[in-house]
Amino acid sequence: MRGRDDEWTDLMRSANAGDSVAYHRLLKGIAPVLRAGARRGLARAAQPVDQAEDIVQDILLAVHLKRNTWDQTAPFAPWLFAIARNKLIDALRRRGRRVFVNIDDFAETIPSEPPAETVPTGEIVGHLADLPARQRDVLQSIAVDSASIKATAAKLSMSEGAVRVALHRGLASLAAKMRSD
Repeated sequence: MRGRDDEWTDLMRSANAGDSVAYHRLLKGIAPVLRAGARRGLARAAQPVDQAEDIVQDILLAVHLKRNTWDQTAPFAPWLFAIARNKLIDALRRRGRRVFVNIDDFAETIPSEPPAETVPTGEIVGHLADLPARQRDVLQSIAVDSASIKATAAKLSMSEGAVRVALHRGLASLAAKMRSD
């Protein structure tokens, strides 16, 4: 490892002095290491590793554009790996926190029909009748009729915050009632 770092440092010094052959050798030497690091970083983040080449190109471009900022008295590898780390983080941030799963692997386990309701609607409506009027109206609108909080607030002439509070209290009361039954 130390030999590789010394070689890269010498090649970068020569490249900054104008030696294009040394610069070419440097880029050819660091690209496979960067590619492996990008693949590892993407895999750790549960991202598709086929995006590694784009990250490597970003790193190489940054090295080229910022090579005059490298301190010639310092080793090259820490400077390079700092750029690589930052470019990997930038790429992951752009992608967001997504996990990719091939749906074909689960095609046989995904039901083609929606599951049947497990609690009879009549039983829920019966429990709703025992709630205070405001909580009952909010739960009926949101949970049974599938209305949004905003639509429920407009329909019941309430603020959205009041709808959320009534929904929370109604669900808590309903859960307590169903637990006791």
